[in-house]
Amino acid sequence: MEDRLWDFIDGLSSPAERTAVEALIAANAEWQRKYKELLNMHQLMVGVELDEPSMRFTRNVMEEIARHHVAPATRNYINKNIIRGIGAFFLSLIGGLLVFLFVQIKWSALTGSSEKKLNVDIGLDKIDYGKLFGSLPVTIFMFITVVMGLVLLDLYLQRRKGADAGTI
Repeated sequence: MEDRLWDFIDGLSSPAERTAVEALIAANAEWQRKYKELLNMHQLMVGVELDEPSMRFTRNVMEEIARHHVAPATRNYINKNIIRGIGAFFLSLIGGLLVFLFVQIKWSALTGSSEKKLNVDIGLDKIDYGKLFGSLPVTIFMFITVVMGLVLLDLYLQRRKGADAGTI
């Protein structure tokens, strides 16, 4: 009802809708009450002038912002030891995965003629991938490593994009 009345008041309704709304206003007391209410509101809004900011508005806002202490750049308040610790943690995870892979290789000592030979079967068909990738710790490690790699790639690309935008 309000949408149709607003369209009627603003003159946006078609001639057929105008005649239908005029008939509803004439016949229905609720439509008459709502029409008078919206018409009064419309007249109040038409009579109000928009306030324009002063010519010094931008300068006033910027001076107010300058009075507040703005947070320093991130590199000033992030502890580099924490970043190094996170890096060491992930490097140790990668090292642990490599040790785990190294243990999965089948080592067998073969005694030949007079000398001892060490035969190492490093063939990819010898590794039990179901045992390797089916374990929960390896899956969690791989998931975290992939997510962190994507985050670092995103940060690198954002910095590169910012650097390219700065040179234009």
